[in-house]
Amino acid sequence: MNTHLLEMSEYDEVGYSPLIDFQSWRVAILNYIDELEADRIDNFQCHNETDEVFVLLSGKCILFCAEVDDNNNIINIATWDMEPNKAYNIKRGVYHTHTLSEEGKVLIVENSDTSDCNSPKIIIDDTIRDRLVKLTAGLWV
Repeated sequence: MNTHLLEMSEYDEVGYSPLIDFQSWRVAILNYIDELEADRIDNFQCHNETDEVFVLLSGKCILFCAEVDDNNNIINIATWDMEPNKAYNIKRGVYHTHTLSEEGKVLIVENSDTSDCNSPKIIIDDTIRDRLVKLTAGLWV
């Protein structure tokens, strides 16, 4: 096989893994991981330098986007129960998190330099976590 013509990557383990980095972009996979169960989510994250695109490949995934006040307190949470093969673009600076079903697999496209250094987090409390649980239960009956 001519490996200089094509690079193939896959990831079937739990959690997140970058597959391909090229110049300024990265393609990654996020598979189900128990720490992203709605009752276990502990933060919302935003990316200060880039948008981030999510595409549901299999299973289920809910995207949660938070509106925050000037003190980074979450004041509203919007939800999207993702549909397969549609691109969801989380805009730069928007706090977000997600929950996946056990069969969940999501393709992620982001800048290759996206990291914790340029992606601040808001640690959530039980009140916000309970809202995520209720929102999830309302969508996944």
